Amino acid sequence: MGDAAVRMKVMPESTDVDLEKLAEDIRKAVPSFARMHAIEQKPIAFGLKALIVVTIMDDKGGRSPDEIEEAVRKLPGVESVEVEEVGLI
Repeated sequence: MGDAAVRMKVMPESTDVDLEKLAEDIRKAVPSFARMHAIEQKPIAFGLKALIVVTIMDDKGGRSPDEIEEAVRKLPGVESVEVEEVGLI
């Protein structure tokens, strides 16, 4: 048992969403049982960019990556959140 990395793709509602502000909001929204590792912008199409968010959480203690996903999904400007990968580190 150890830590798990959770990689999510966060899609903004439109190209008008300020991704720097959204990234800061995501940093603040990550639950206390997890910690932010990285956020990067990834071009998708026609000027739209996704945020690739990687958090680290303890893989024991009854917590789920779904809780992180749900916290990010509730933020203004977020269209969708998809957990792309969860793996032990």
